Amino acid sequence: MRVGLGYDYHRLEAGRKLILGGVEIPFGKGLAGHSDGDALTHAICDALLGAAGLGDIGQHFPDTDPQWKDASSLTLLAQVVERLRAKGLRVAQVDSVIIAEAPKLAPHFARMRETLAQALGLEPAEVNVKAKTTEGLEAVGRGEAMAAQAIVVLESA
Repeated sequence: MRVGLGYDYHRLEAGRKLILGGVEIPFGKGLAGHSDGDALTHAICDALLGAAGLGDIGQHFPDTDPQWKDASSLTLLAQVVERLRAKGLRVAQVDSVIIAEAPKLAPHFARMRETLAQALGLEPAEVNVKAKTTEGLEAVGRGEAMAAQAIVVLESA
């Protein structure tokens, strides 16, 4: 068994779609990024890569590579899962948290879990998504950014 921890943090900006866990969330701003800015999926990718000893998301999908411009983070996640399979590893469980002041995310958790589970080859019950606020503190609390953390368990395939 292997355990990995992932973290991502993106600024919010007008004119972008808000994508979290592969799900578009109605909101007036989206997360800035070279890809779709999906901080939750990026944190999960980093946790998976770390658990497998494969570095981090920036090494595999650099923001200097135009092929990843506006890419779906679910595409990145699928490629990470393939790299794990090539090493004889499979995802057993994911737990994650989104840190955001707004919008309310709980109504979207079920879809996020289903979308992420499908990309990971898991059942939705093996993927957990929750959210916390910062009670108005720092950039997240001022509504300028969002962050996400994930922890994963990998097993031998």
